Amino acid sequence: MAAITGFVEKIRYRNEDNGYSVLDVASEGQEYVLVGTFQYISEGEMIEAVGTMTEHPVYGEQLQVESYEVKTPEDAAAMERYLGSGAIKGVGAALAARIVRKFKADTFRVIEEEPERLSEVKGISERMAMVISQQMEEKRDMRQAMIFLQEYGISMNLAAKIYQEYGSRMYGIIRENPYRLADDIPGVGFKMADEIARRAGIAADSDYRVKAGLLYVLLQAAGQGHTYLPVEELTAQASQLLLTEPENMENDLADLQMDRRIVRKGQAVYAAPYYYMELNTARMLHDLNIKGSTPMEEISKRIDLIQKQNDMELDPLQVRAVAEAVNSGLLIITGGPGTGKTTAINAIIQYFEMEEMEILLAAPTGRAAKRMTEATGWEARTIHRLLELNGAPAEDGSSPMRFERNEENPLDADVIIIDEASMVDIQLMQSLLKAVNVGTRLILVGDVNQLPSVGPGNVLKDMIRSGRFNVVMLTHIFRQAAESDIIVNAHRINEGQPVDLAKRSRDFLFIRRESPDAIINAMITLLTRKLPGYVHAEPFDIQILTPMRKGALGVERLNAVFQSVLNPADKSKPEKESGGAVFRLGDKVMQIKNNYQMEWEVRGRYGIPVETGAGVFNGDMGVIRELNLFAETLTVEFDEGRMAEYSFRQLEELELAYATTIHKAQGSEYPAVIIPLYSGPRMLMTRNLIYTAVTRARACVCLVGVPETFLAMAENQTEQRRYSGLQERIEEIPV
Repeated sequence: MAAITGFVEKIRYRNEDNGYSVLDVASEGQEYVLVGTFQYISEGEMIEAVGTMTEHPVYGEQLQVESYEVKTPEDAAAMERYLGSGAIKGVGAALAARIVRKFKADTFRVIEEEPERLSEVKGISERMAMVISQQMEEKRDMRQAMIFLQEYGISMNLAAKIYQEYGSRMYGIIRENPYRLADDIPGVGFKMADEIARRAGIAADSDYRVKAGLLYVLLQAAGQGHTYLPVEELTAQASQLLLTEPENMENDLADLQMDRRIVRKGQAVYAAPYYYMELNTARMLHDLNIKGSTPMEEISKRIDLIQKQNDMELDPLQVRAVAEAVNSGLLIITGGPGTGKTTAINAIIQYFEMEEMEILLAAPTGRAAKRMTEATGWEARTIHRLLELNGAPAEDGSSPMRFERNEENPLDADVIIIDEASMVDIQLMQSLLKAVNVGTRLILVGDVNQLPSVGPGNVLKDMIRSGRFNVVMLTHIFRQAAESDIIVNAHRINEGQPVDLAKRSRDFLFIRRESPDAIINAMITLLTRKLPGYVHAEPFDIQILTPMRKGALGVERLNAVFQSVLNPADKSKPEKESGGAVFRLGDKVMQIKNNYQMEWEVRGRYGIPVETGAGVFNGDMGVIRELNLFAETLTVEFDEGRMAEYSFRQLEELELAYATTIHKAQGSEYPAVIIPLYSGPRMLMTRNLIYTAVTRARACVCLVGVPETFLAMAENQTEQRRYSGLQERIEEIPV
């Protein structure tokens, strides 16, 4: 064993999550490298460490620290070194020397007990004296707090957040109600707070615990698409989580209701924010739903002119869509592929363009917005960009994610058209409606038979089912579309009609394979040799869509396989392992959670930024263009050339995207899709899942696997129940 006592000259590396650090320490005229886990330490501090000397093949001799103690400098030289190290802001080497020359070995006692005396030193005002004393006290308190929090299994990074949020109040909070952390600290969920509570000796039937558990179950339900849960289902799930009897939860539900943290409507229990989202959305939809009075004769003349100018012929339902758009404050246009939704949108745009109206187009995702732009010739943006997302912290420290466009700063438009509206969740719909003035026409376009939004709510379906708004359902498949087996078979799937899998088709292929490995081999052949030339696309542009995350044909296994095929390991390609996956330069990746603060830039010539912004969203896909192992960053290029830089600590927000779940492909379109079909749980393998997958392909669908699985999915009409109350909130408003 070896012991070293010295000063921390430099912190070479520090993992803020677990405290693992590499330190340069000066001791008796020599430099040492110390490696180990340090709860809290800063440059300039004095450390006494015990450990084993080892020889690193690259970095040389190191002390692997087994135990250590941060010492308070006791002699004048040590005090001067600490103060001049930069540990105390505003105090440099020269000022540190003057302080210690004045007070000698009594320096630290003066700073702590008589800080006003520091003003006796030239260059220090009374205010600066108090700031120096305060910093010394904070550093001491911070170190004590870190040691205390480590006893509860809390990581260094999280401990720092807790201390910054609560200060000295944290001791009482941890001992009495650690569940507050789940409400106040980003990154702390119920399970982490529950583990801290267990270590703190909080009783399993504590009211704090039960209430936190009930809120956690509602939060988890929102992650599965629900805006509420029936009370029996809520208490049953909470009982399973907490291992307590559901009968004992009624008082806790009543307390949560008194505290306005939940809302009960009959048997439905909402986390309060989701109830008010539905209520506000219903009211704003009602206010927009104004009827116009333009005569049909006048509308017909304008439609005839549009058809003549564009050498096109609208069918009766498309004509009705244009007429309803003219005379409706709120209109929903829905229909499957090939039914002319885009043609109807173009006719509506041209009608309002003739009226010299201001028109805005948007869609939920970047890919959907890009398709809308290509189809209409008008610029379409994501809804987030339309509403001018701002991810910077607010001045009052409130929620960092906000939209600059809202009720106080509404969108300047006469007509707003939203495509792929089935993907819009309740939170985004509320934000959109806040920015739409009464009198502005809002037109929602989407395929109601696709999967619902990833986020909570069932907005488009609830609006249609309420019967309160004008809905035009396009059903006619146009001749050109009818020549595509993708479109014909998509409609057959949706209508429950049989699909001929043996038919020789140009764009809808079924390749029978009986085992997962045989399916994967066929997919490799399709992706690398057959499809790129056939659909005139790069392998990276062709997407594998699978129903599941786990299993022999789940996302995780397929991504590992196709990474090795399309972007194999190479000495010239840096890579980083994270969360069981390897991220390599050139990999295709996807963002898997909304990050409103993530900054991005579009670079022009010579790499100079020409546009900047913030926000990368769940489902955004890109390619790793840079991977810097020294700086511990990687840069992803997303759609429209947006370059976003991730630290290695943020890699949990990314996953490989050679294969994605069908849910993640909503709103996207690819030159070709490959869909493996083998087996899976009946609840998951549904008609609207396979319908959504098939309609993602522009030029070719390749199904590979067992025909019986496809047939079972096409026949399975069951949809996973989504608890959503927007329809009821709309119907509650008197007409």
